[in-house]
Amino acid sequence: MFEKIVDRFASTLNNMLENLLINRQDAFDVLFSMFLAIIIALVISQIYKHTHRGMNFELSFMSTLVLLAPIVAVVMLFIRGDLVLSLGLIGSLSIIRFRTPIKDTRDMVFLFWTIAVGLGCGTYNWGVVIISTIFISLVIITLYFMKYGRSTNTDFVLVISGESSSDNSNLENKIMEYVEEVKMRSYEIADGQWEAIYELRYPKAKQQVSKNMISEIEALQGVLRVSLLAPQLALPV
Repeated sequence: MFEKIVDRFASTLNNMLENLLINRQDAFDVLFSMFLAIIIALVISQIYKHTHRGMNFELSFMSTLVLLAPIVAVVMLFIRGDLVLSLGLIGSLSIIRFRTPIKDTRDMVFLFWTIAVGLGCGTYNWGVVIISTIFISLVIITLYFMKYGRSTNTDFVLVISGESSSDNSNLENKIMEYVEEVKMRSYEIADGQWEAIYELRYPKAKQQVSKNMISEIEALQGVLRVSLLAPQLALPV
């Protein structure tokens, strides 16, 4: 009885070794797909880092980009044209909820790019992955150096408060000397004081004169406080 068990185990082990030798090419393809996905994901994360604009940069997002591509590649290797596995995968992924908000739509582009790389590597479309990565990288770098999408103007919010007995009729004229466009958002009088909120549009060439404008407004009679705020969530660099 014991000899039969040993013989069966040896036969099973031999079959596994034979299958491993036969599928040596498949093993190479799998390892190369994973390696290529990681390398390209590292390139994508570096492009994201050096072309990122704003103050909401997160280092953990770079790690996410690097890990996402090989994980998607593994998923595609599991499926390999199997309809049952693909349906099971959809069912399992439906219970996962992503609660992390995407602060910048550009981050979503990099996520989709990394997923596409994982899909390509998992389906052995290595040439398409490499060529498309080079092409998309050149487009992103070109747009970055062209400063594509950056406004030629910058919007600010100006908050001024002062004594209600003071004369502020020339306040907007004083502001117009420094900005391209000014709009009043609100004007409030309470407890013997007034507060005015303006929307300002600065040409980029004149942003350096904002300190002079604030100084001159503060010097006006009756003005108590002047604040200049940038309403953007992600300040441009």
